[in-house]
Amino acid sequence: MLNGELLPRGRQVDFTQLAPERWKPGFATPFNQRMIGRKVLITNEFGDWLLLEPEEFRSFIEGRPQPGEPLYDRLRNANFIARAVDVQMQAERWQRKKHYLFHGPTLHGFVLTQRCNHGCQYCHSSVVGMERTDTDMSIDVAERGVDLAFQSTASAITIEFQGGEPTANWDVLRHIVEYATRKNVEAKKILSFALVTNLSLMDDERLDFLLDHRVQICTSLDGPADLHNRIRIFKNGNSHELLVRWMKKINDRYREMGLDTNHYRVEALPTITRPSLARWKDIVDAFVAVGCRAIFLRKLDPFGFAAKSAKTLGYSMDEYLEFYANAVDYIIELNRQDVQVMERHAAIMLNKILVDEEPNYLDLRTPGGACVGQLGYAPDGGVYSSDEGRFVASMGDDMFKIGTVHDSYQNLMTNAATRALVMAGLNDTQPDCVTCVYKPWCGQQVEYNYKTQGSLHGHMRDSTWCKKHKSIFDYLMHKLESADERDMEMFRRWTTNRTLDHFIVQ
Repeated sequence: MLNGELLPRGRQVDFTQLAPERWKPGFATPFNQRMIGRKVLITNEFGDWLLLEPEEFRSFIEGRPQPGEPLYDRLRNANFIARAVDVQMQAERWQRKKHYLFHGPTLHGFVLTQRCNHGCQYCHSSVVGMERTDTDMSIDVAERGVDLAFQSTASAITIEFQGGEPTANWDVLRHIVEYATRKNVEAKKILSFALVTNLSLMDDERLDFLLDHRVQICTSLDGPADLHNRIRIFKNGNSHELLVRWMKKINDRYREMGLDTNHYRVEALPTITRPSLARWKDIVDAFVAVGCRAIFLRKLDPFGFAAKSAKTLGYSMDEYLEFYANAVDYIIELNRQDVQVMERHAAIMLNKILVDEEPNYLDLRTPGGACVGQLGYAPDGGVYSSDEGRFVASMGDDMFKIGTVHDSYQNLMTNAATRALVMAGLNDTQPDCVTCVYKPWCGQQVEYNYKTQGSLHGHMRDSTWCKKHKSIFDYLMHKLESADERDMEMFRRWTTNRTLDHFIVQ
């Protein structure tokens, strides 16, 4: 660990030391609690929170604070005093934060092909060789998928191209962009496109099309060249060199178009493997070197080839959390040196904690994103609960298939499978979640539960999903508890959300 420090974890409050006969339950709104260092973190269902000294916490649960006292004012302002809560205001606030419950899925992932020219050792998609054109999505399936996406009751939809390497089926990618753009003349949705690509098949003509049609470009960068090329195997050249060259070229084009390149850049994501664990500084430096302002330290998932390569690339959750804390400590130190870069896990969580916003990150919301947040469209026309649901299918299990592109939108959204997946994705149905201090900000991924524990509902006490997110929340709470004004300014900067209007298709 950085500076020899252990990853700070929280712990439950020991109520045996607090005389229960003196508690005053009716004084407080329902809350959960956890020790953060020497302080007690309390949260309520509204998403408010406070860090209290132990004696303040004792006073709180005994109902002793009186109007006019500083502690009473803090508790009242954070909606912890039952009689002082404005119920109508909180209902409106809940509706605003749960906006995603009032419309259909916004993210529609189209797998254009299973072909890929890379042999990434952790690939979640279980890809095939470039000669397997039988795995390409047809124009008919593509149009039916787009028609379904436009039936979503969401006012904004994103069509994301995935693979394999989606640009290997370029004609269908191009057709979807043009077809969806024409449909939107009448539908008038807030439409956007995103492409997840390794950039190895990019050329100037394709780039011109993508830029002209406002397609956001995302890629994978696993760190410095030796680490990236070791894991993301490309027999036709140097994957890292090719990737970095195209990232620079695309960013230069954004600049030429007059876009603010502090915000408009190629998004790059790493996947953390066992060789990455000791390279946290190198990985962060590699992202800074190519001009990235954000890095999403993604843990290896239990899907596709990654499940088969776990013995060589996998690691324990404790090892990942140690890596994460080292990397984010370093990112914080870079910010103190005026190098602006952030970690996206932390930024998403801090949005929930500091800004009282719901960024609609599908893995950290309740119910989760399965079916009602996203849909995955396979090349053969199968429709799945999510990317992860399709990954499970690629391993021979159609548990998360909810229909096909030939089904009606109403059937996809209301069938028994969809209802079961949505219900399983609720924190309110999880015994451990309902008593967790991080419940207002956390969420479920039913596909992960199923793949790792054999149940849609999972068992959070033994879940690595729960351990990961609870530990990162603990880490951030420790940082907030000790933050000075300079650090708070940095954290607030991480929570600044700017709409990338250029990627909205007019």
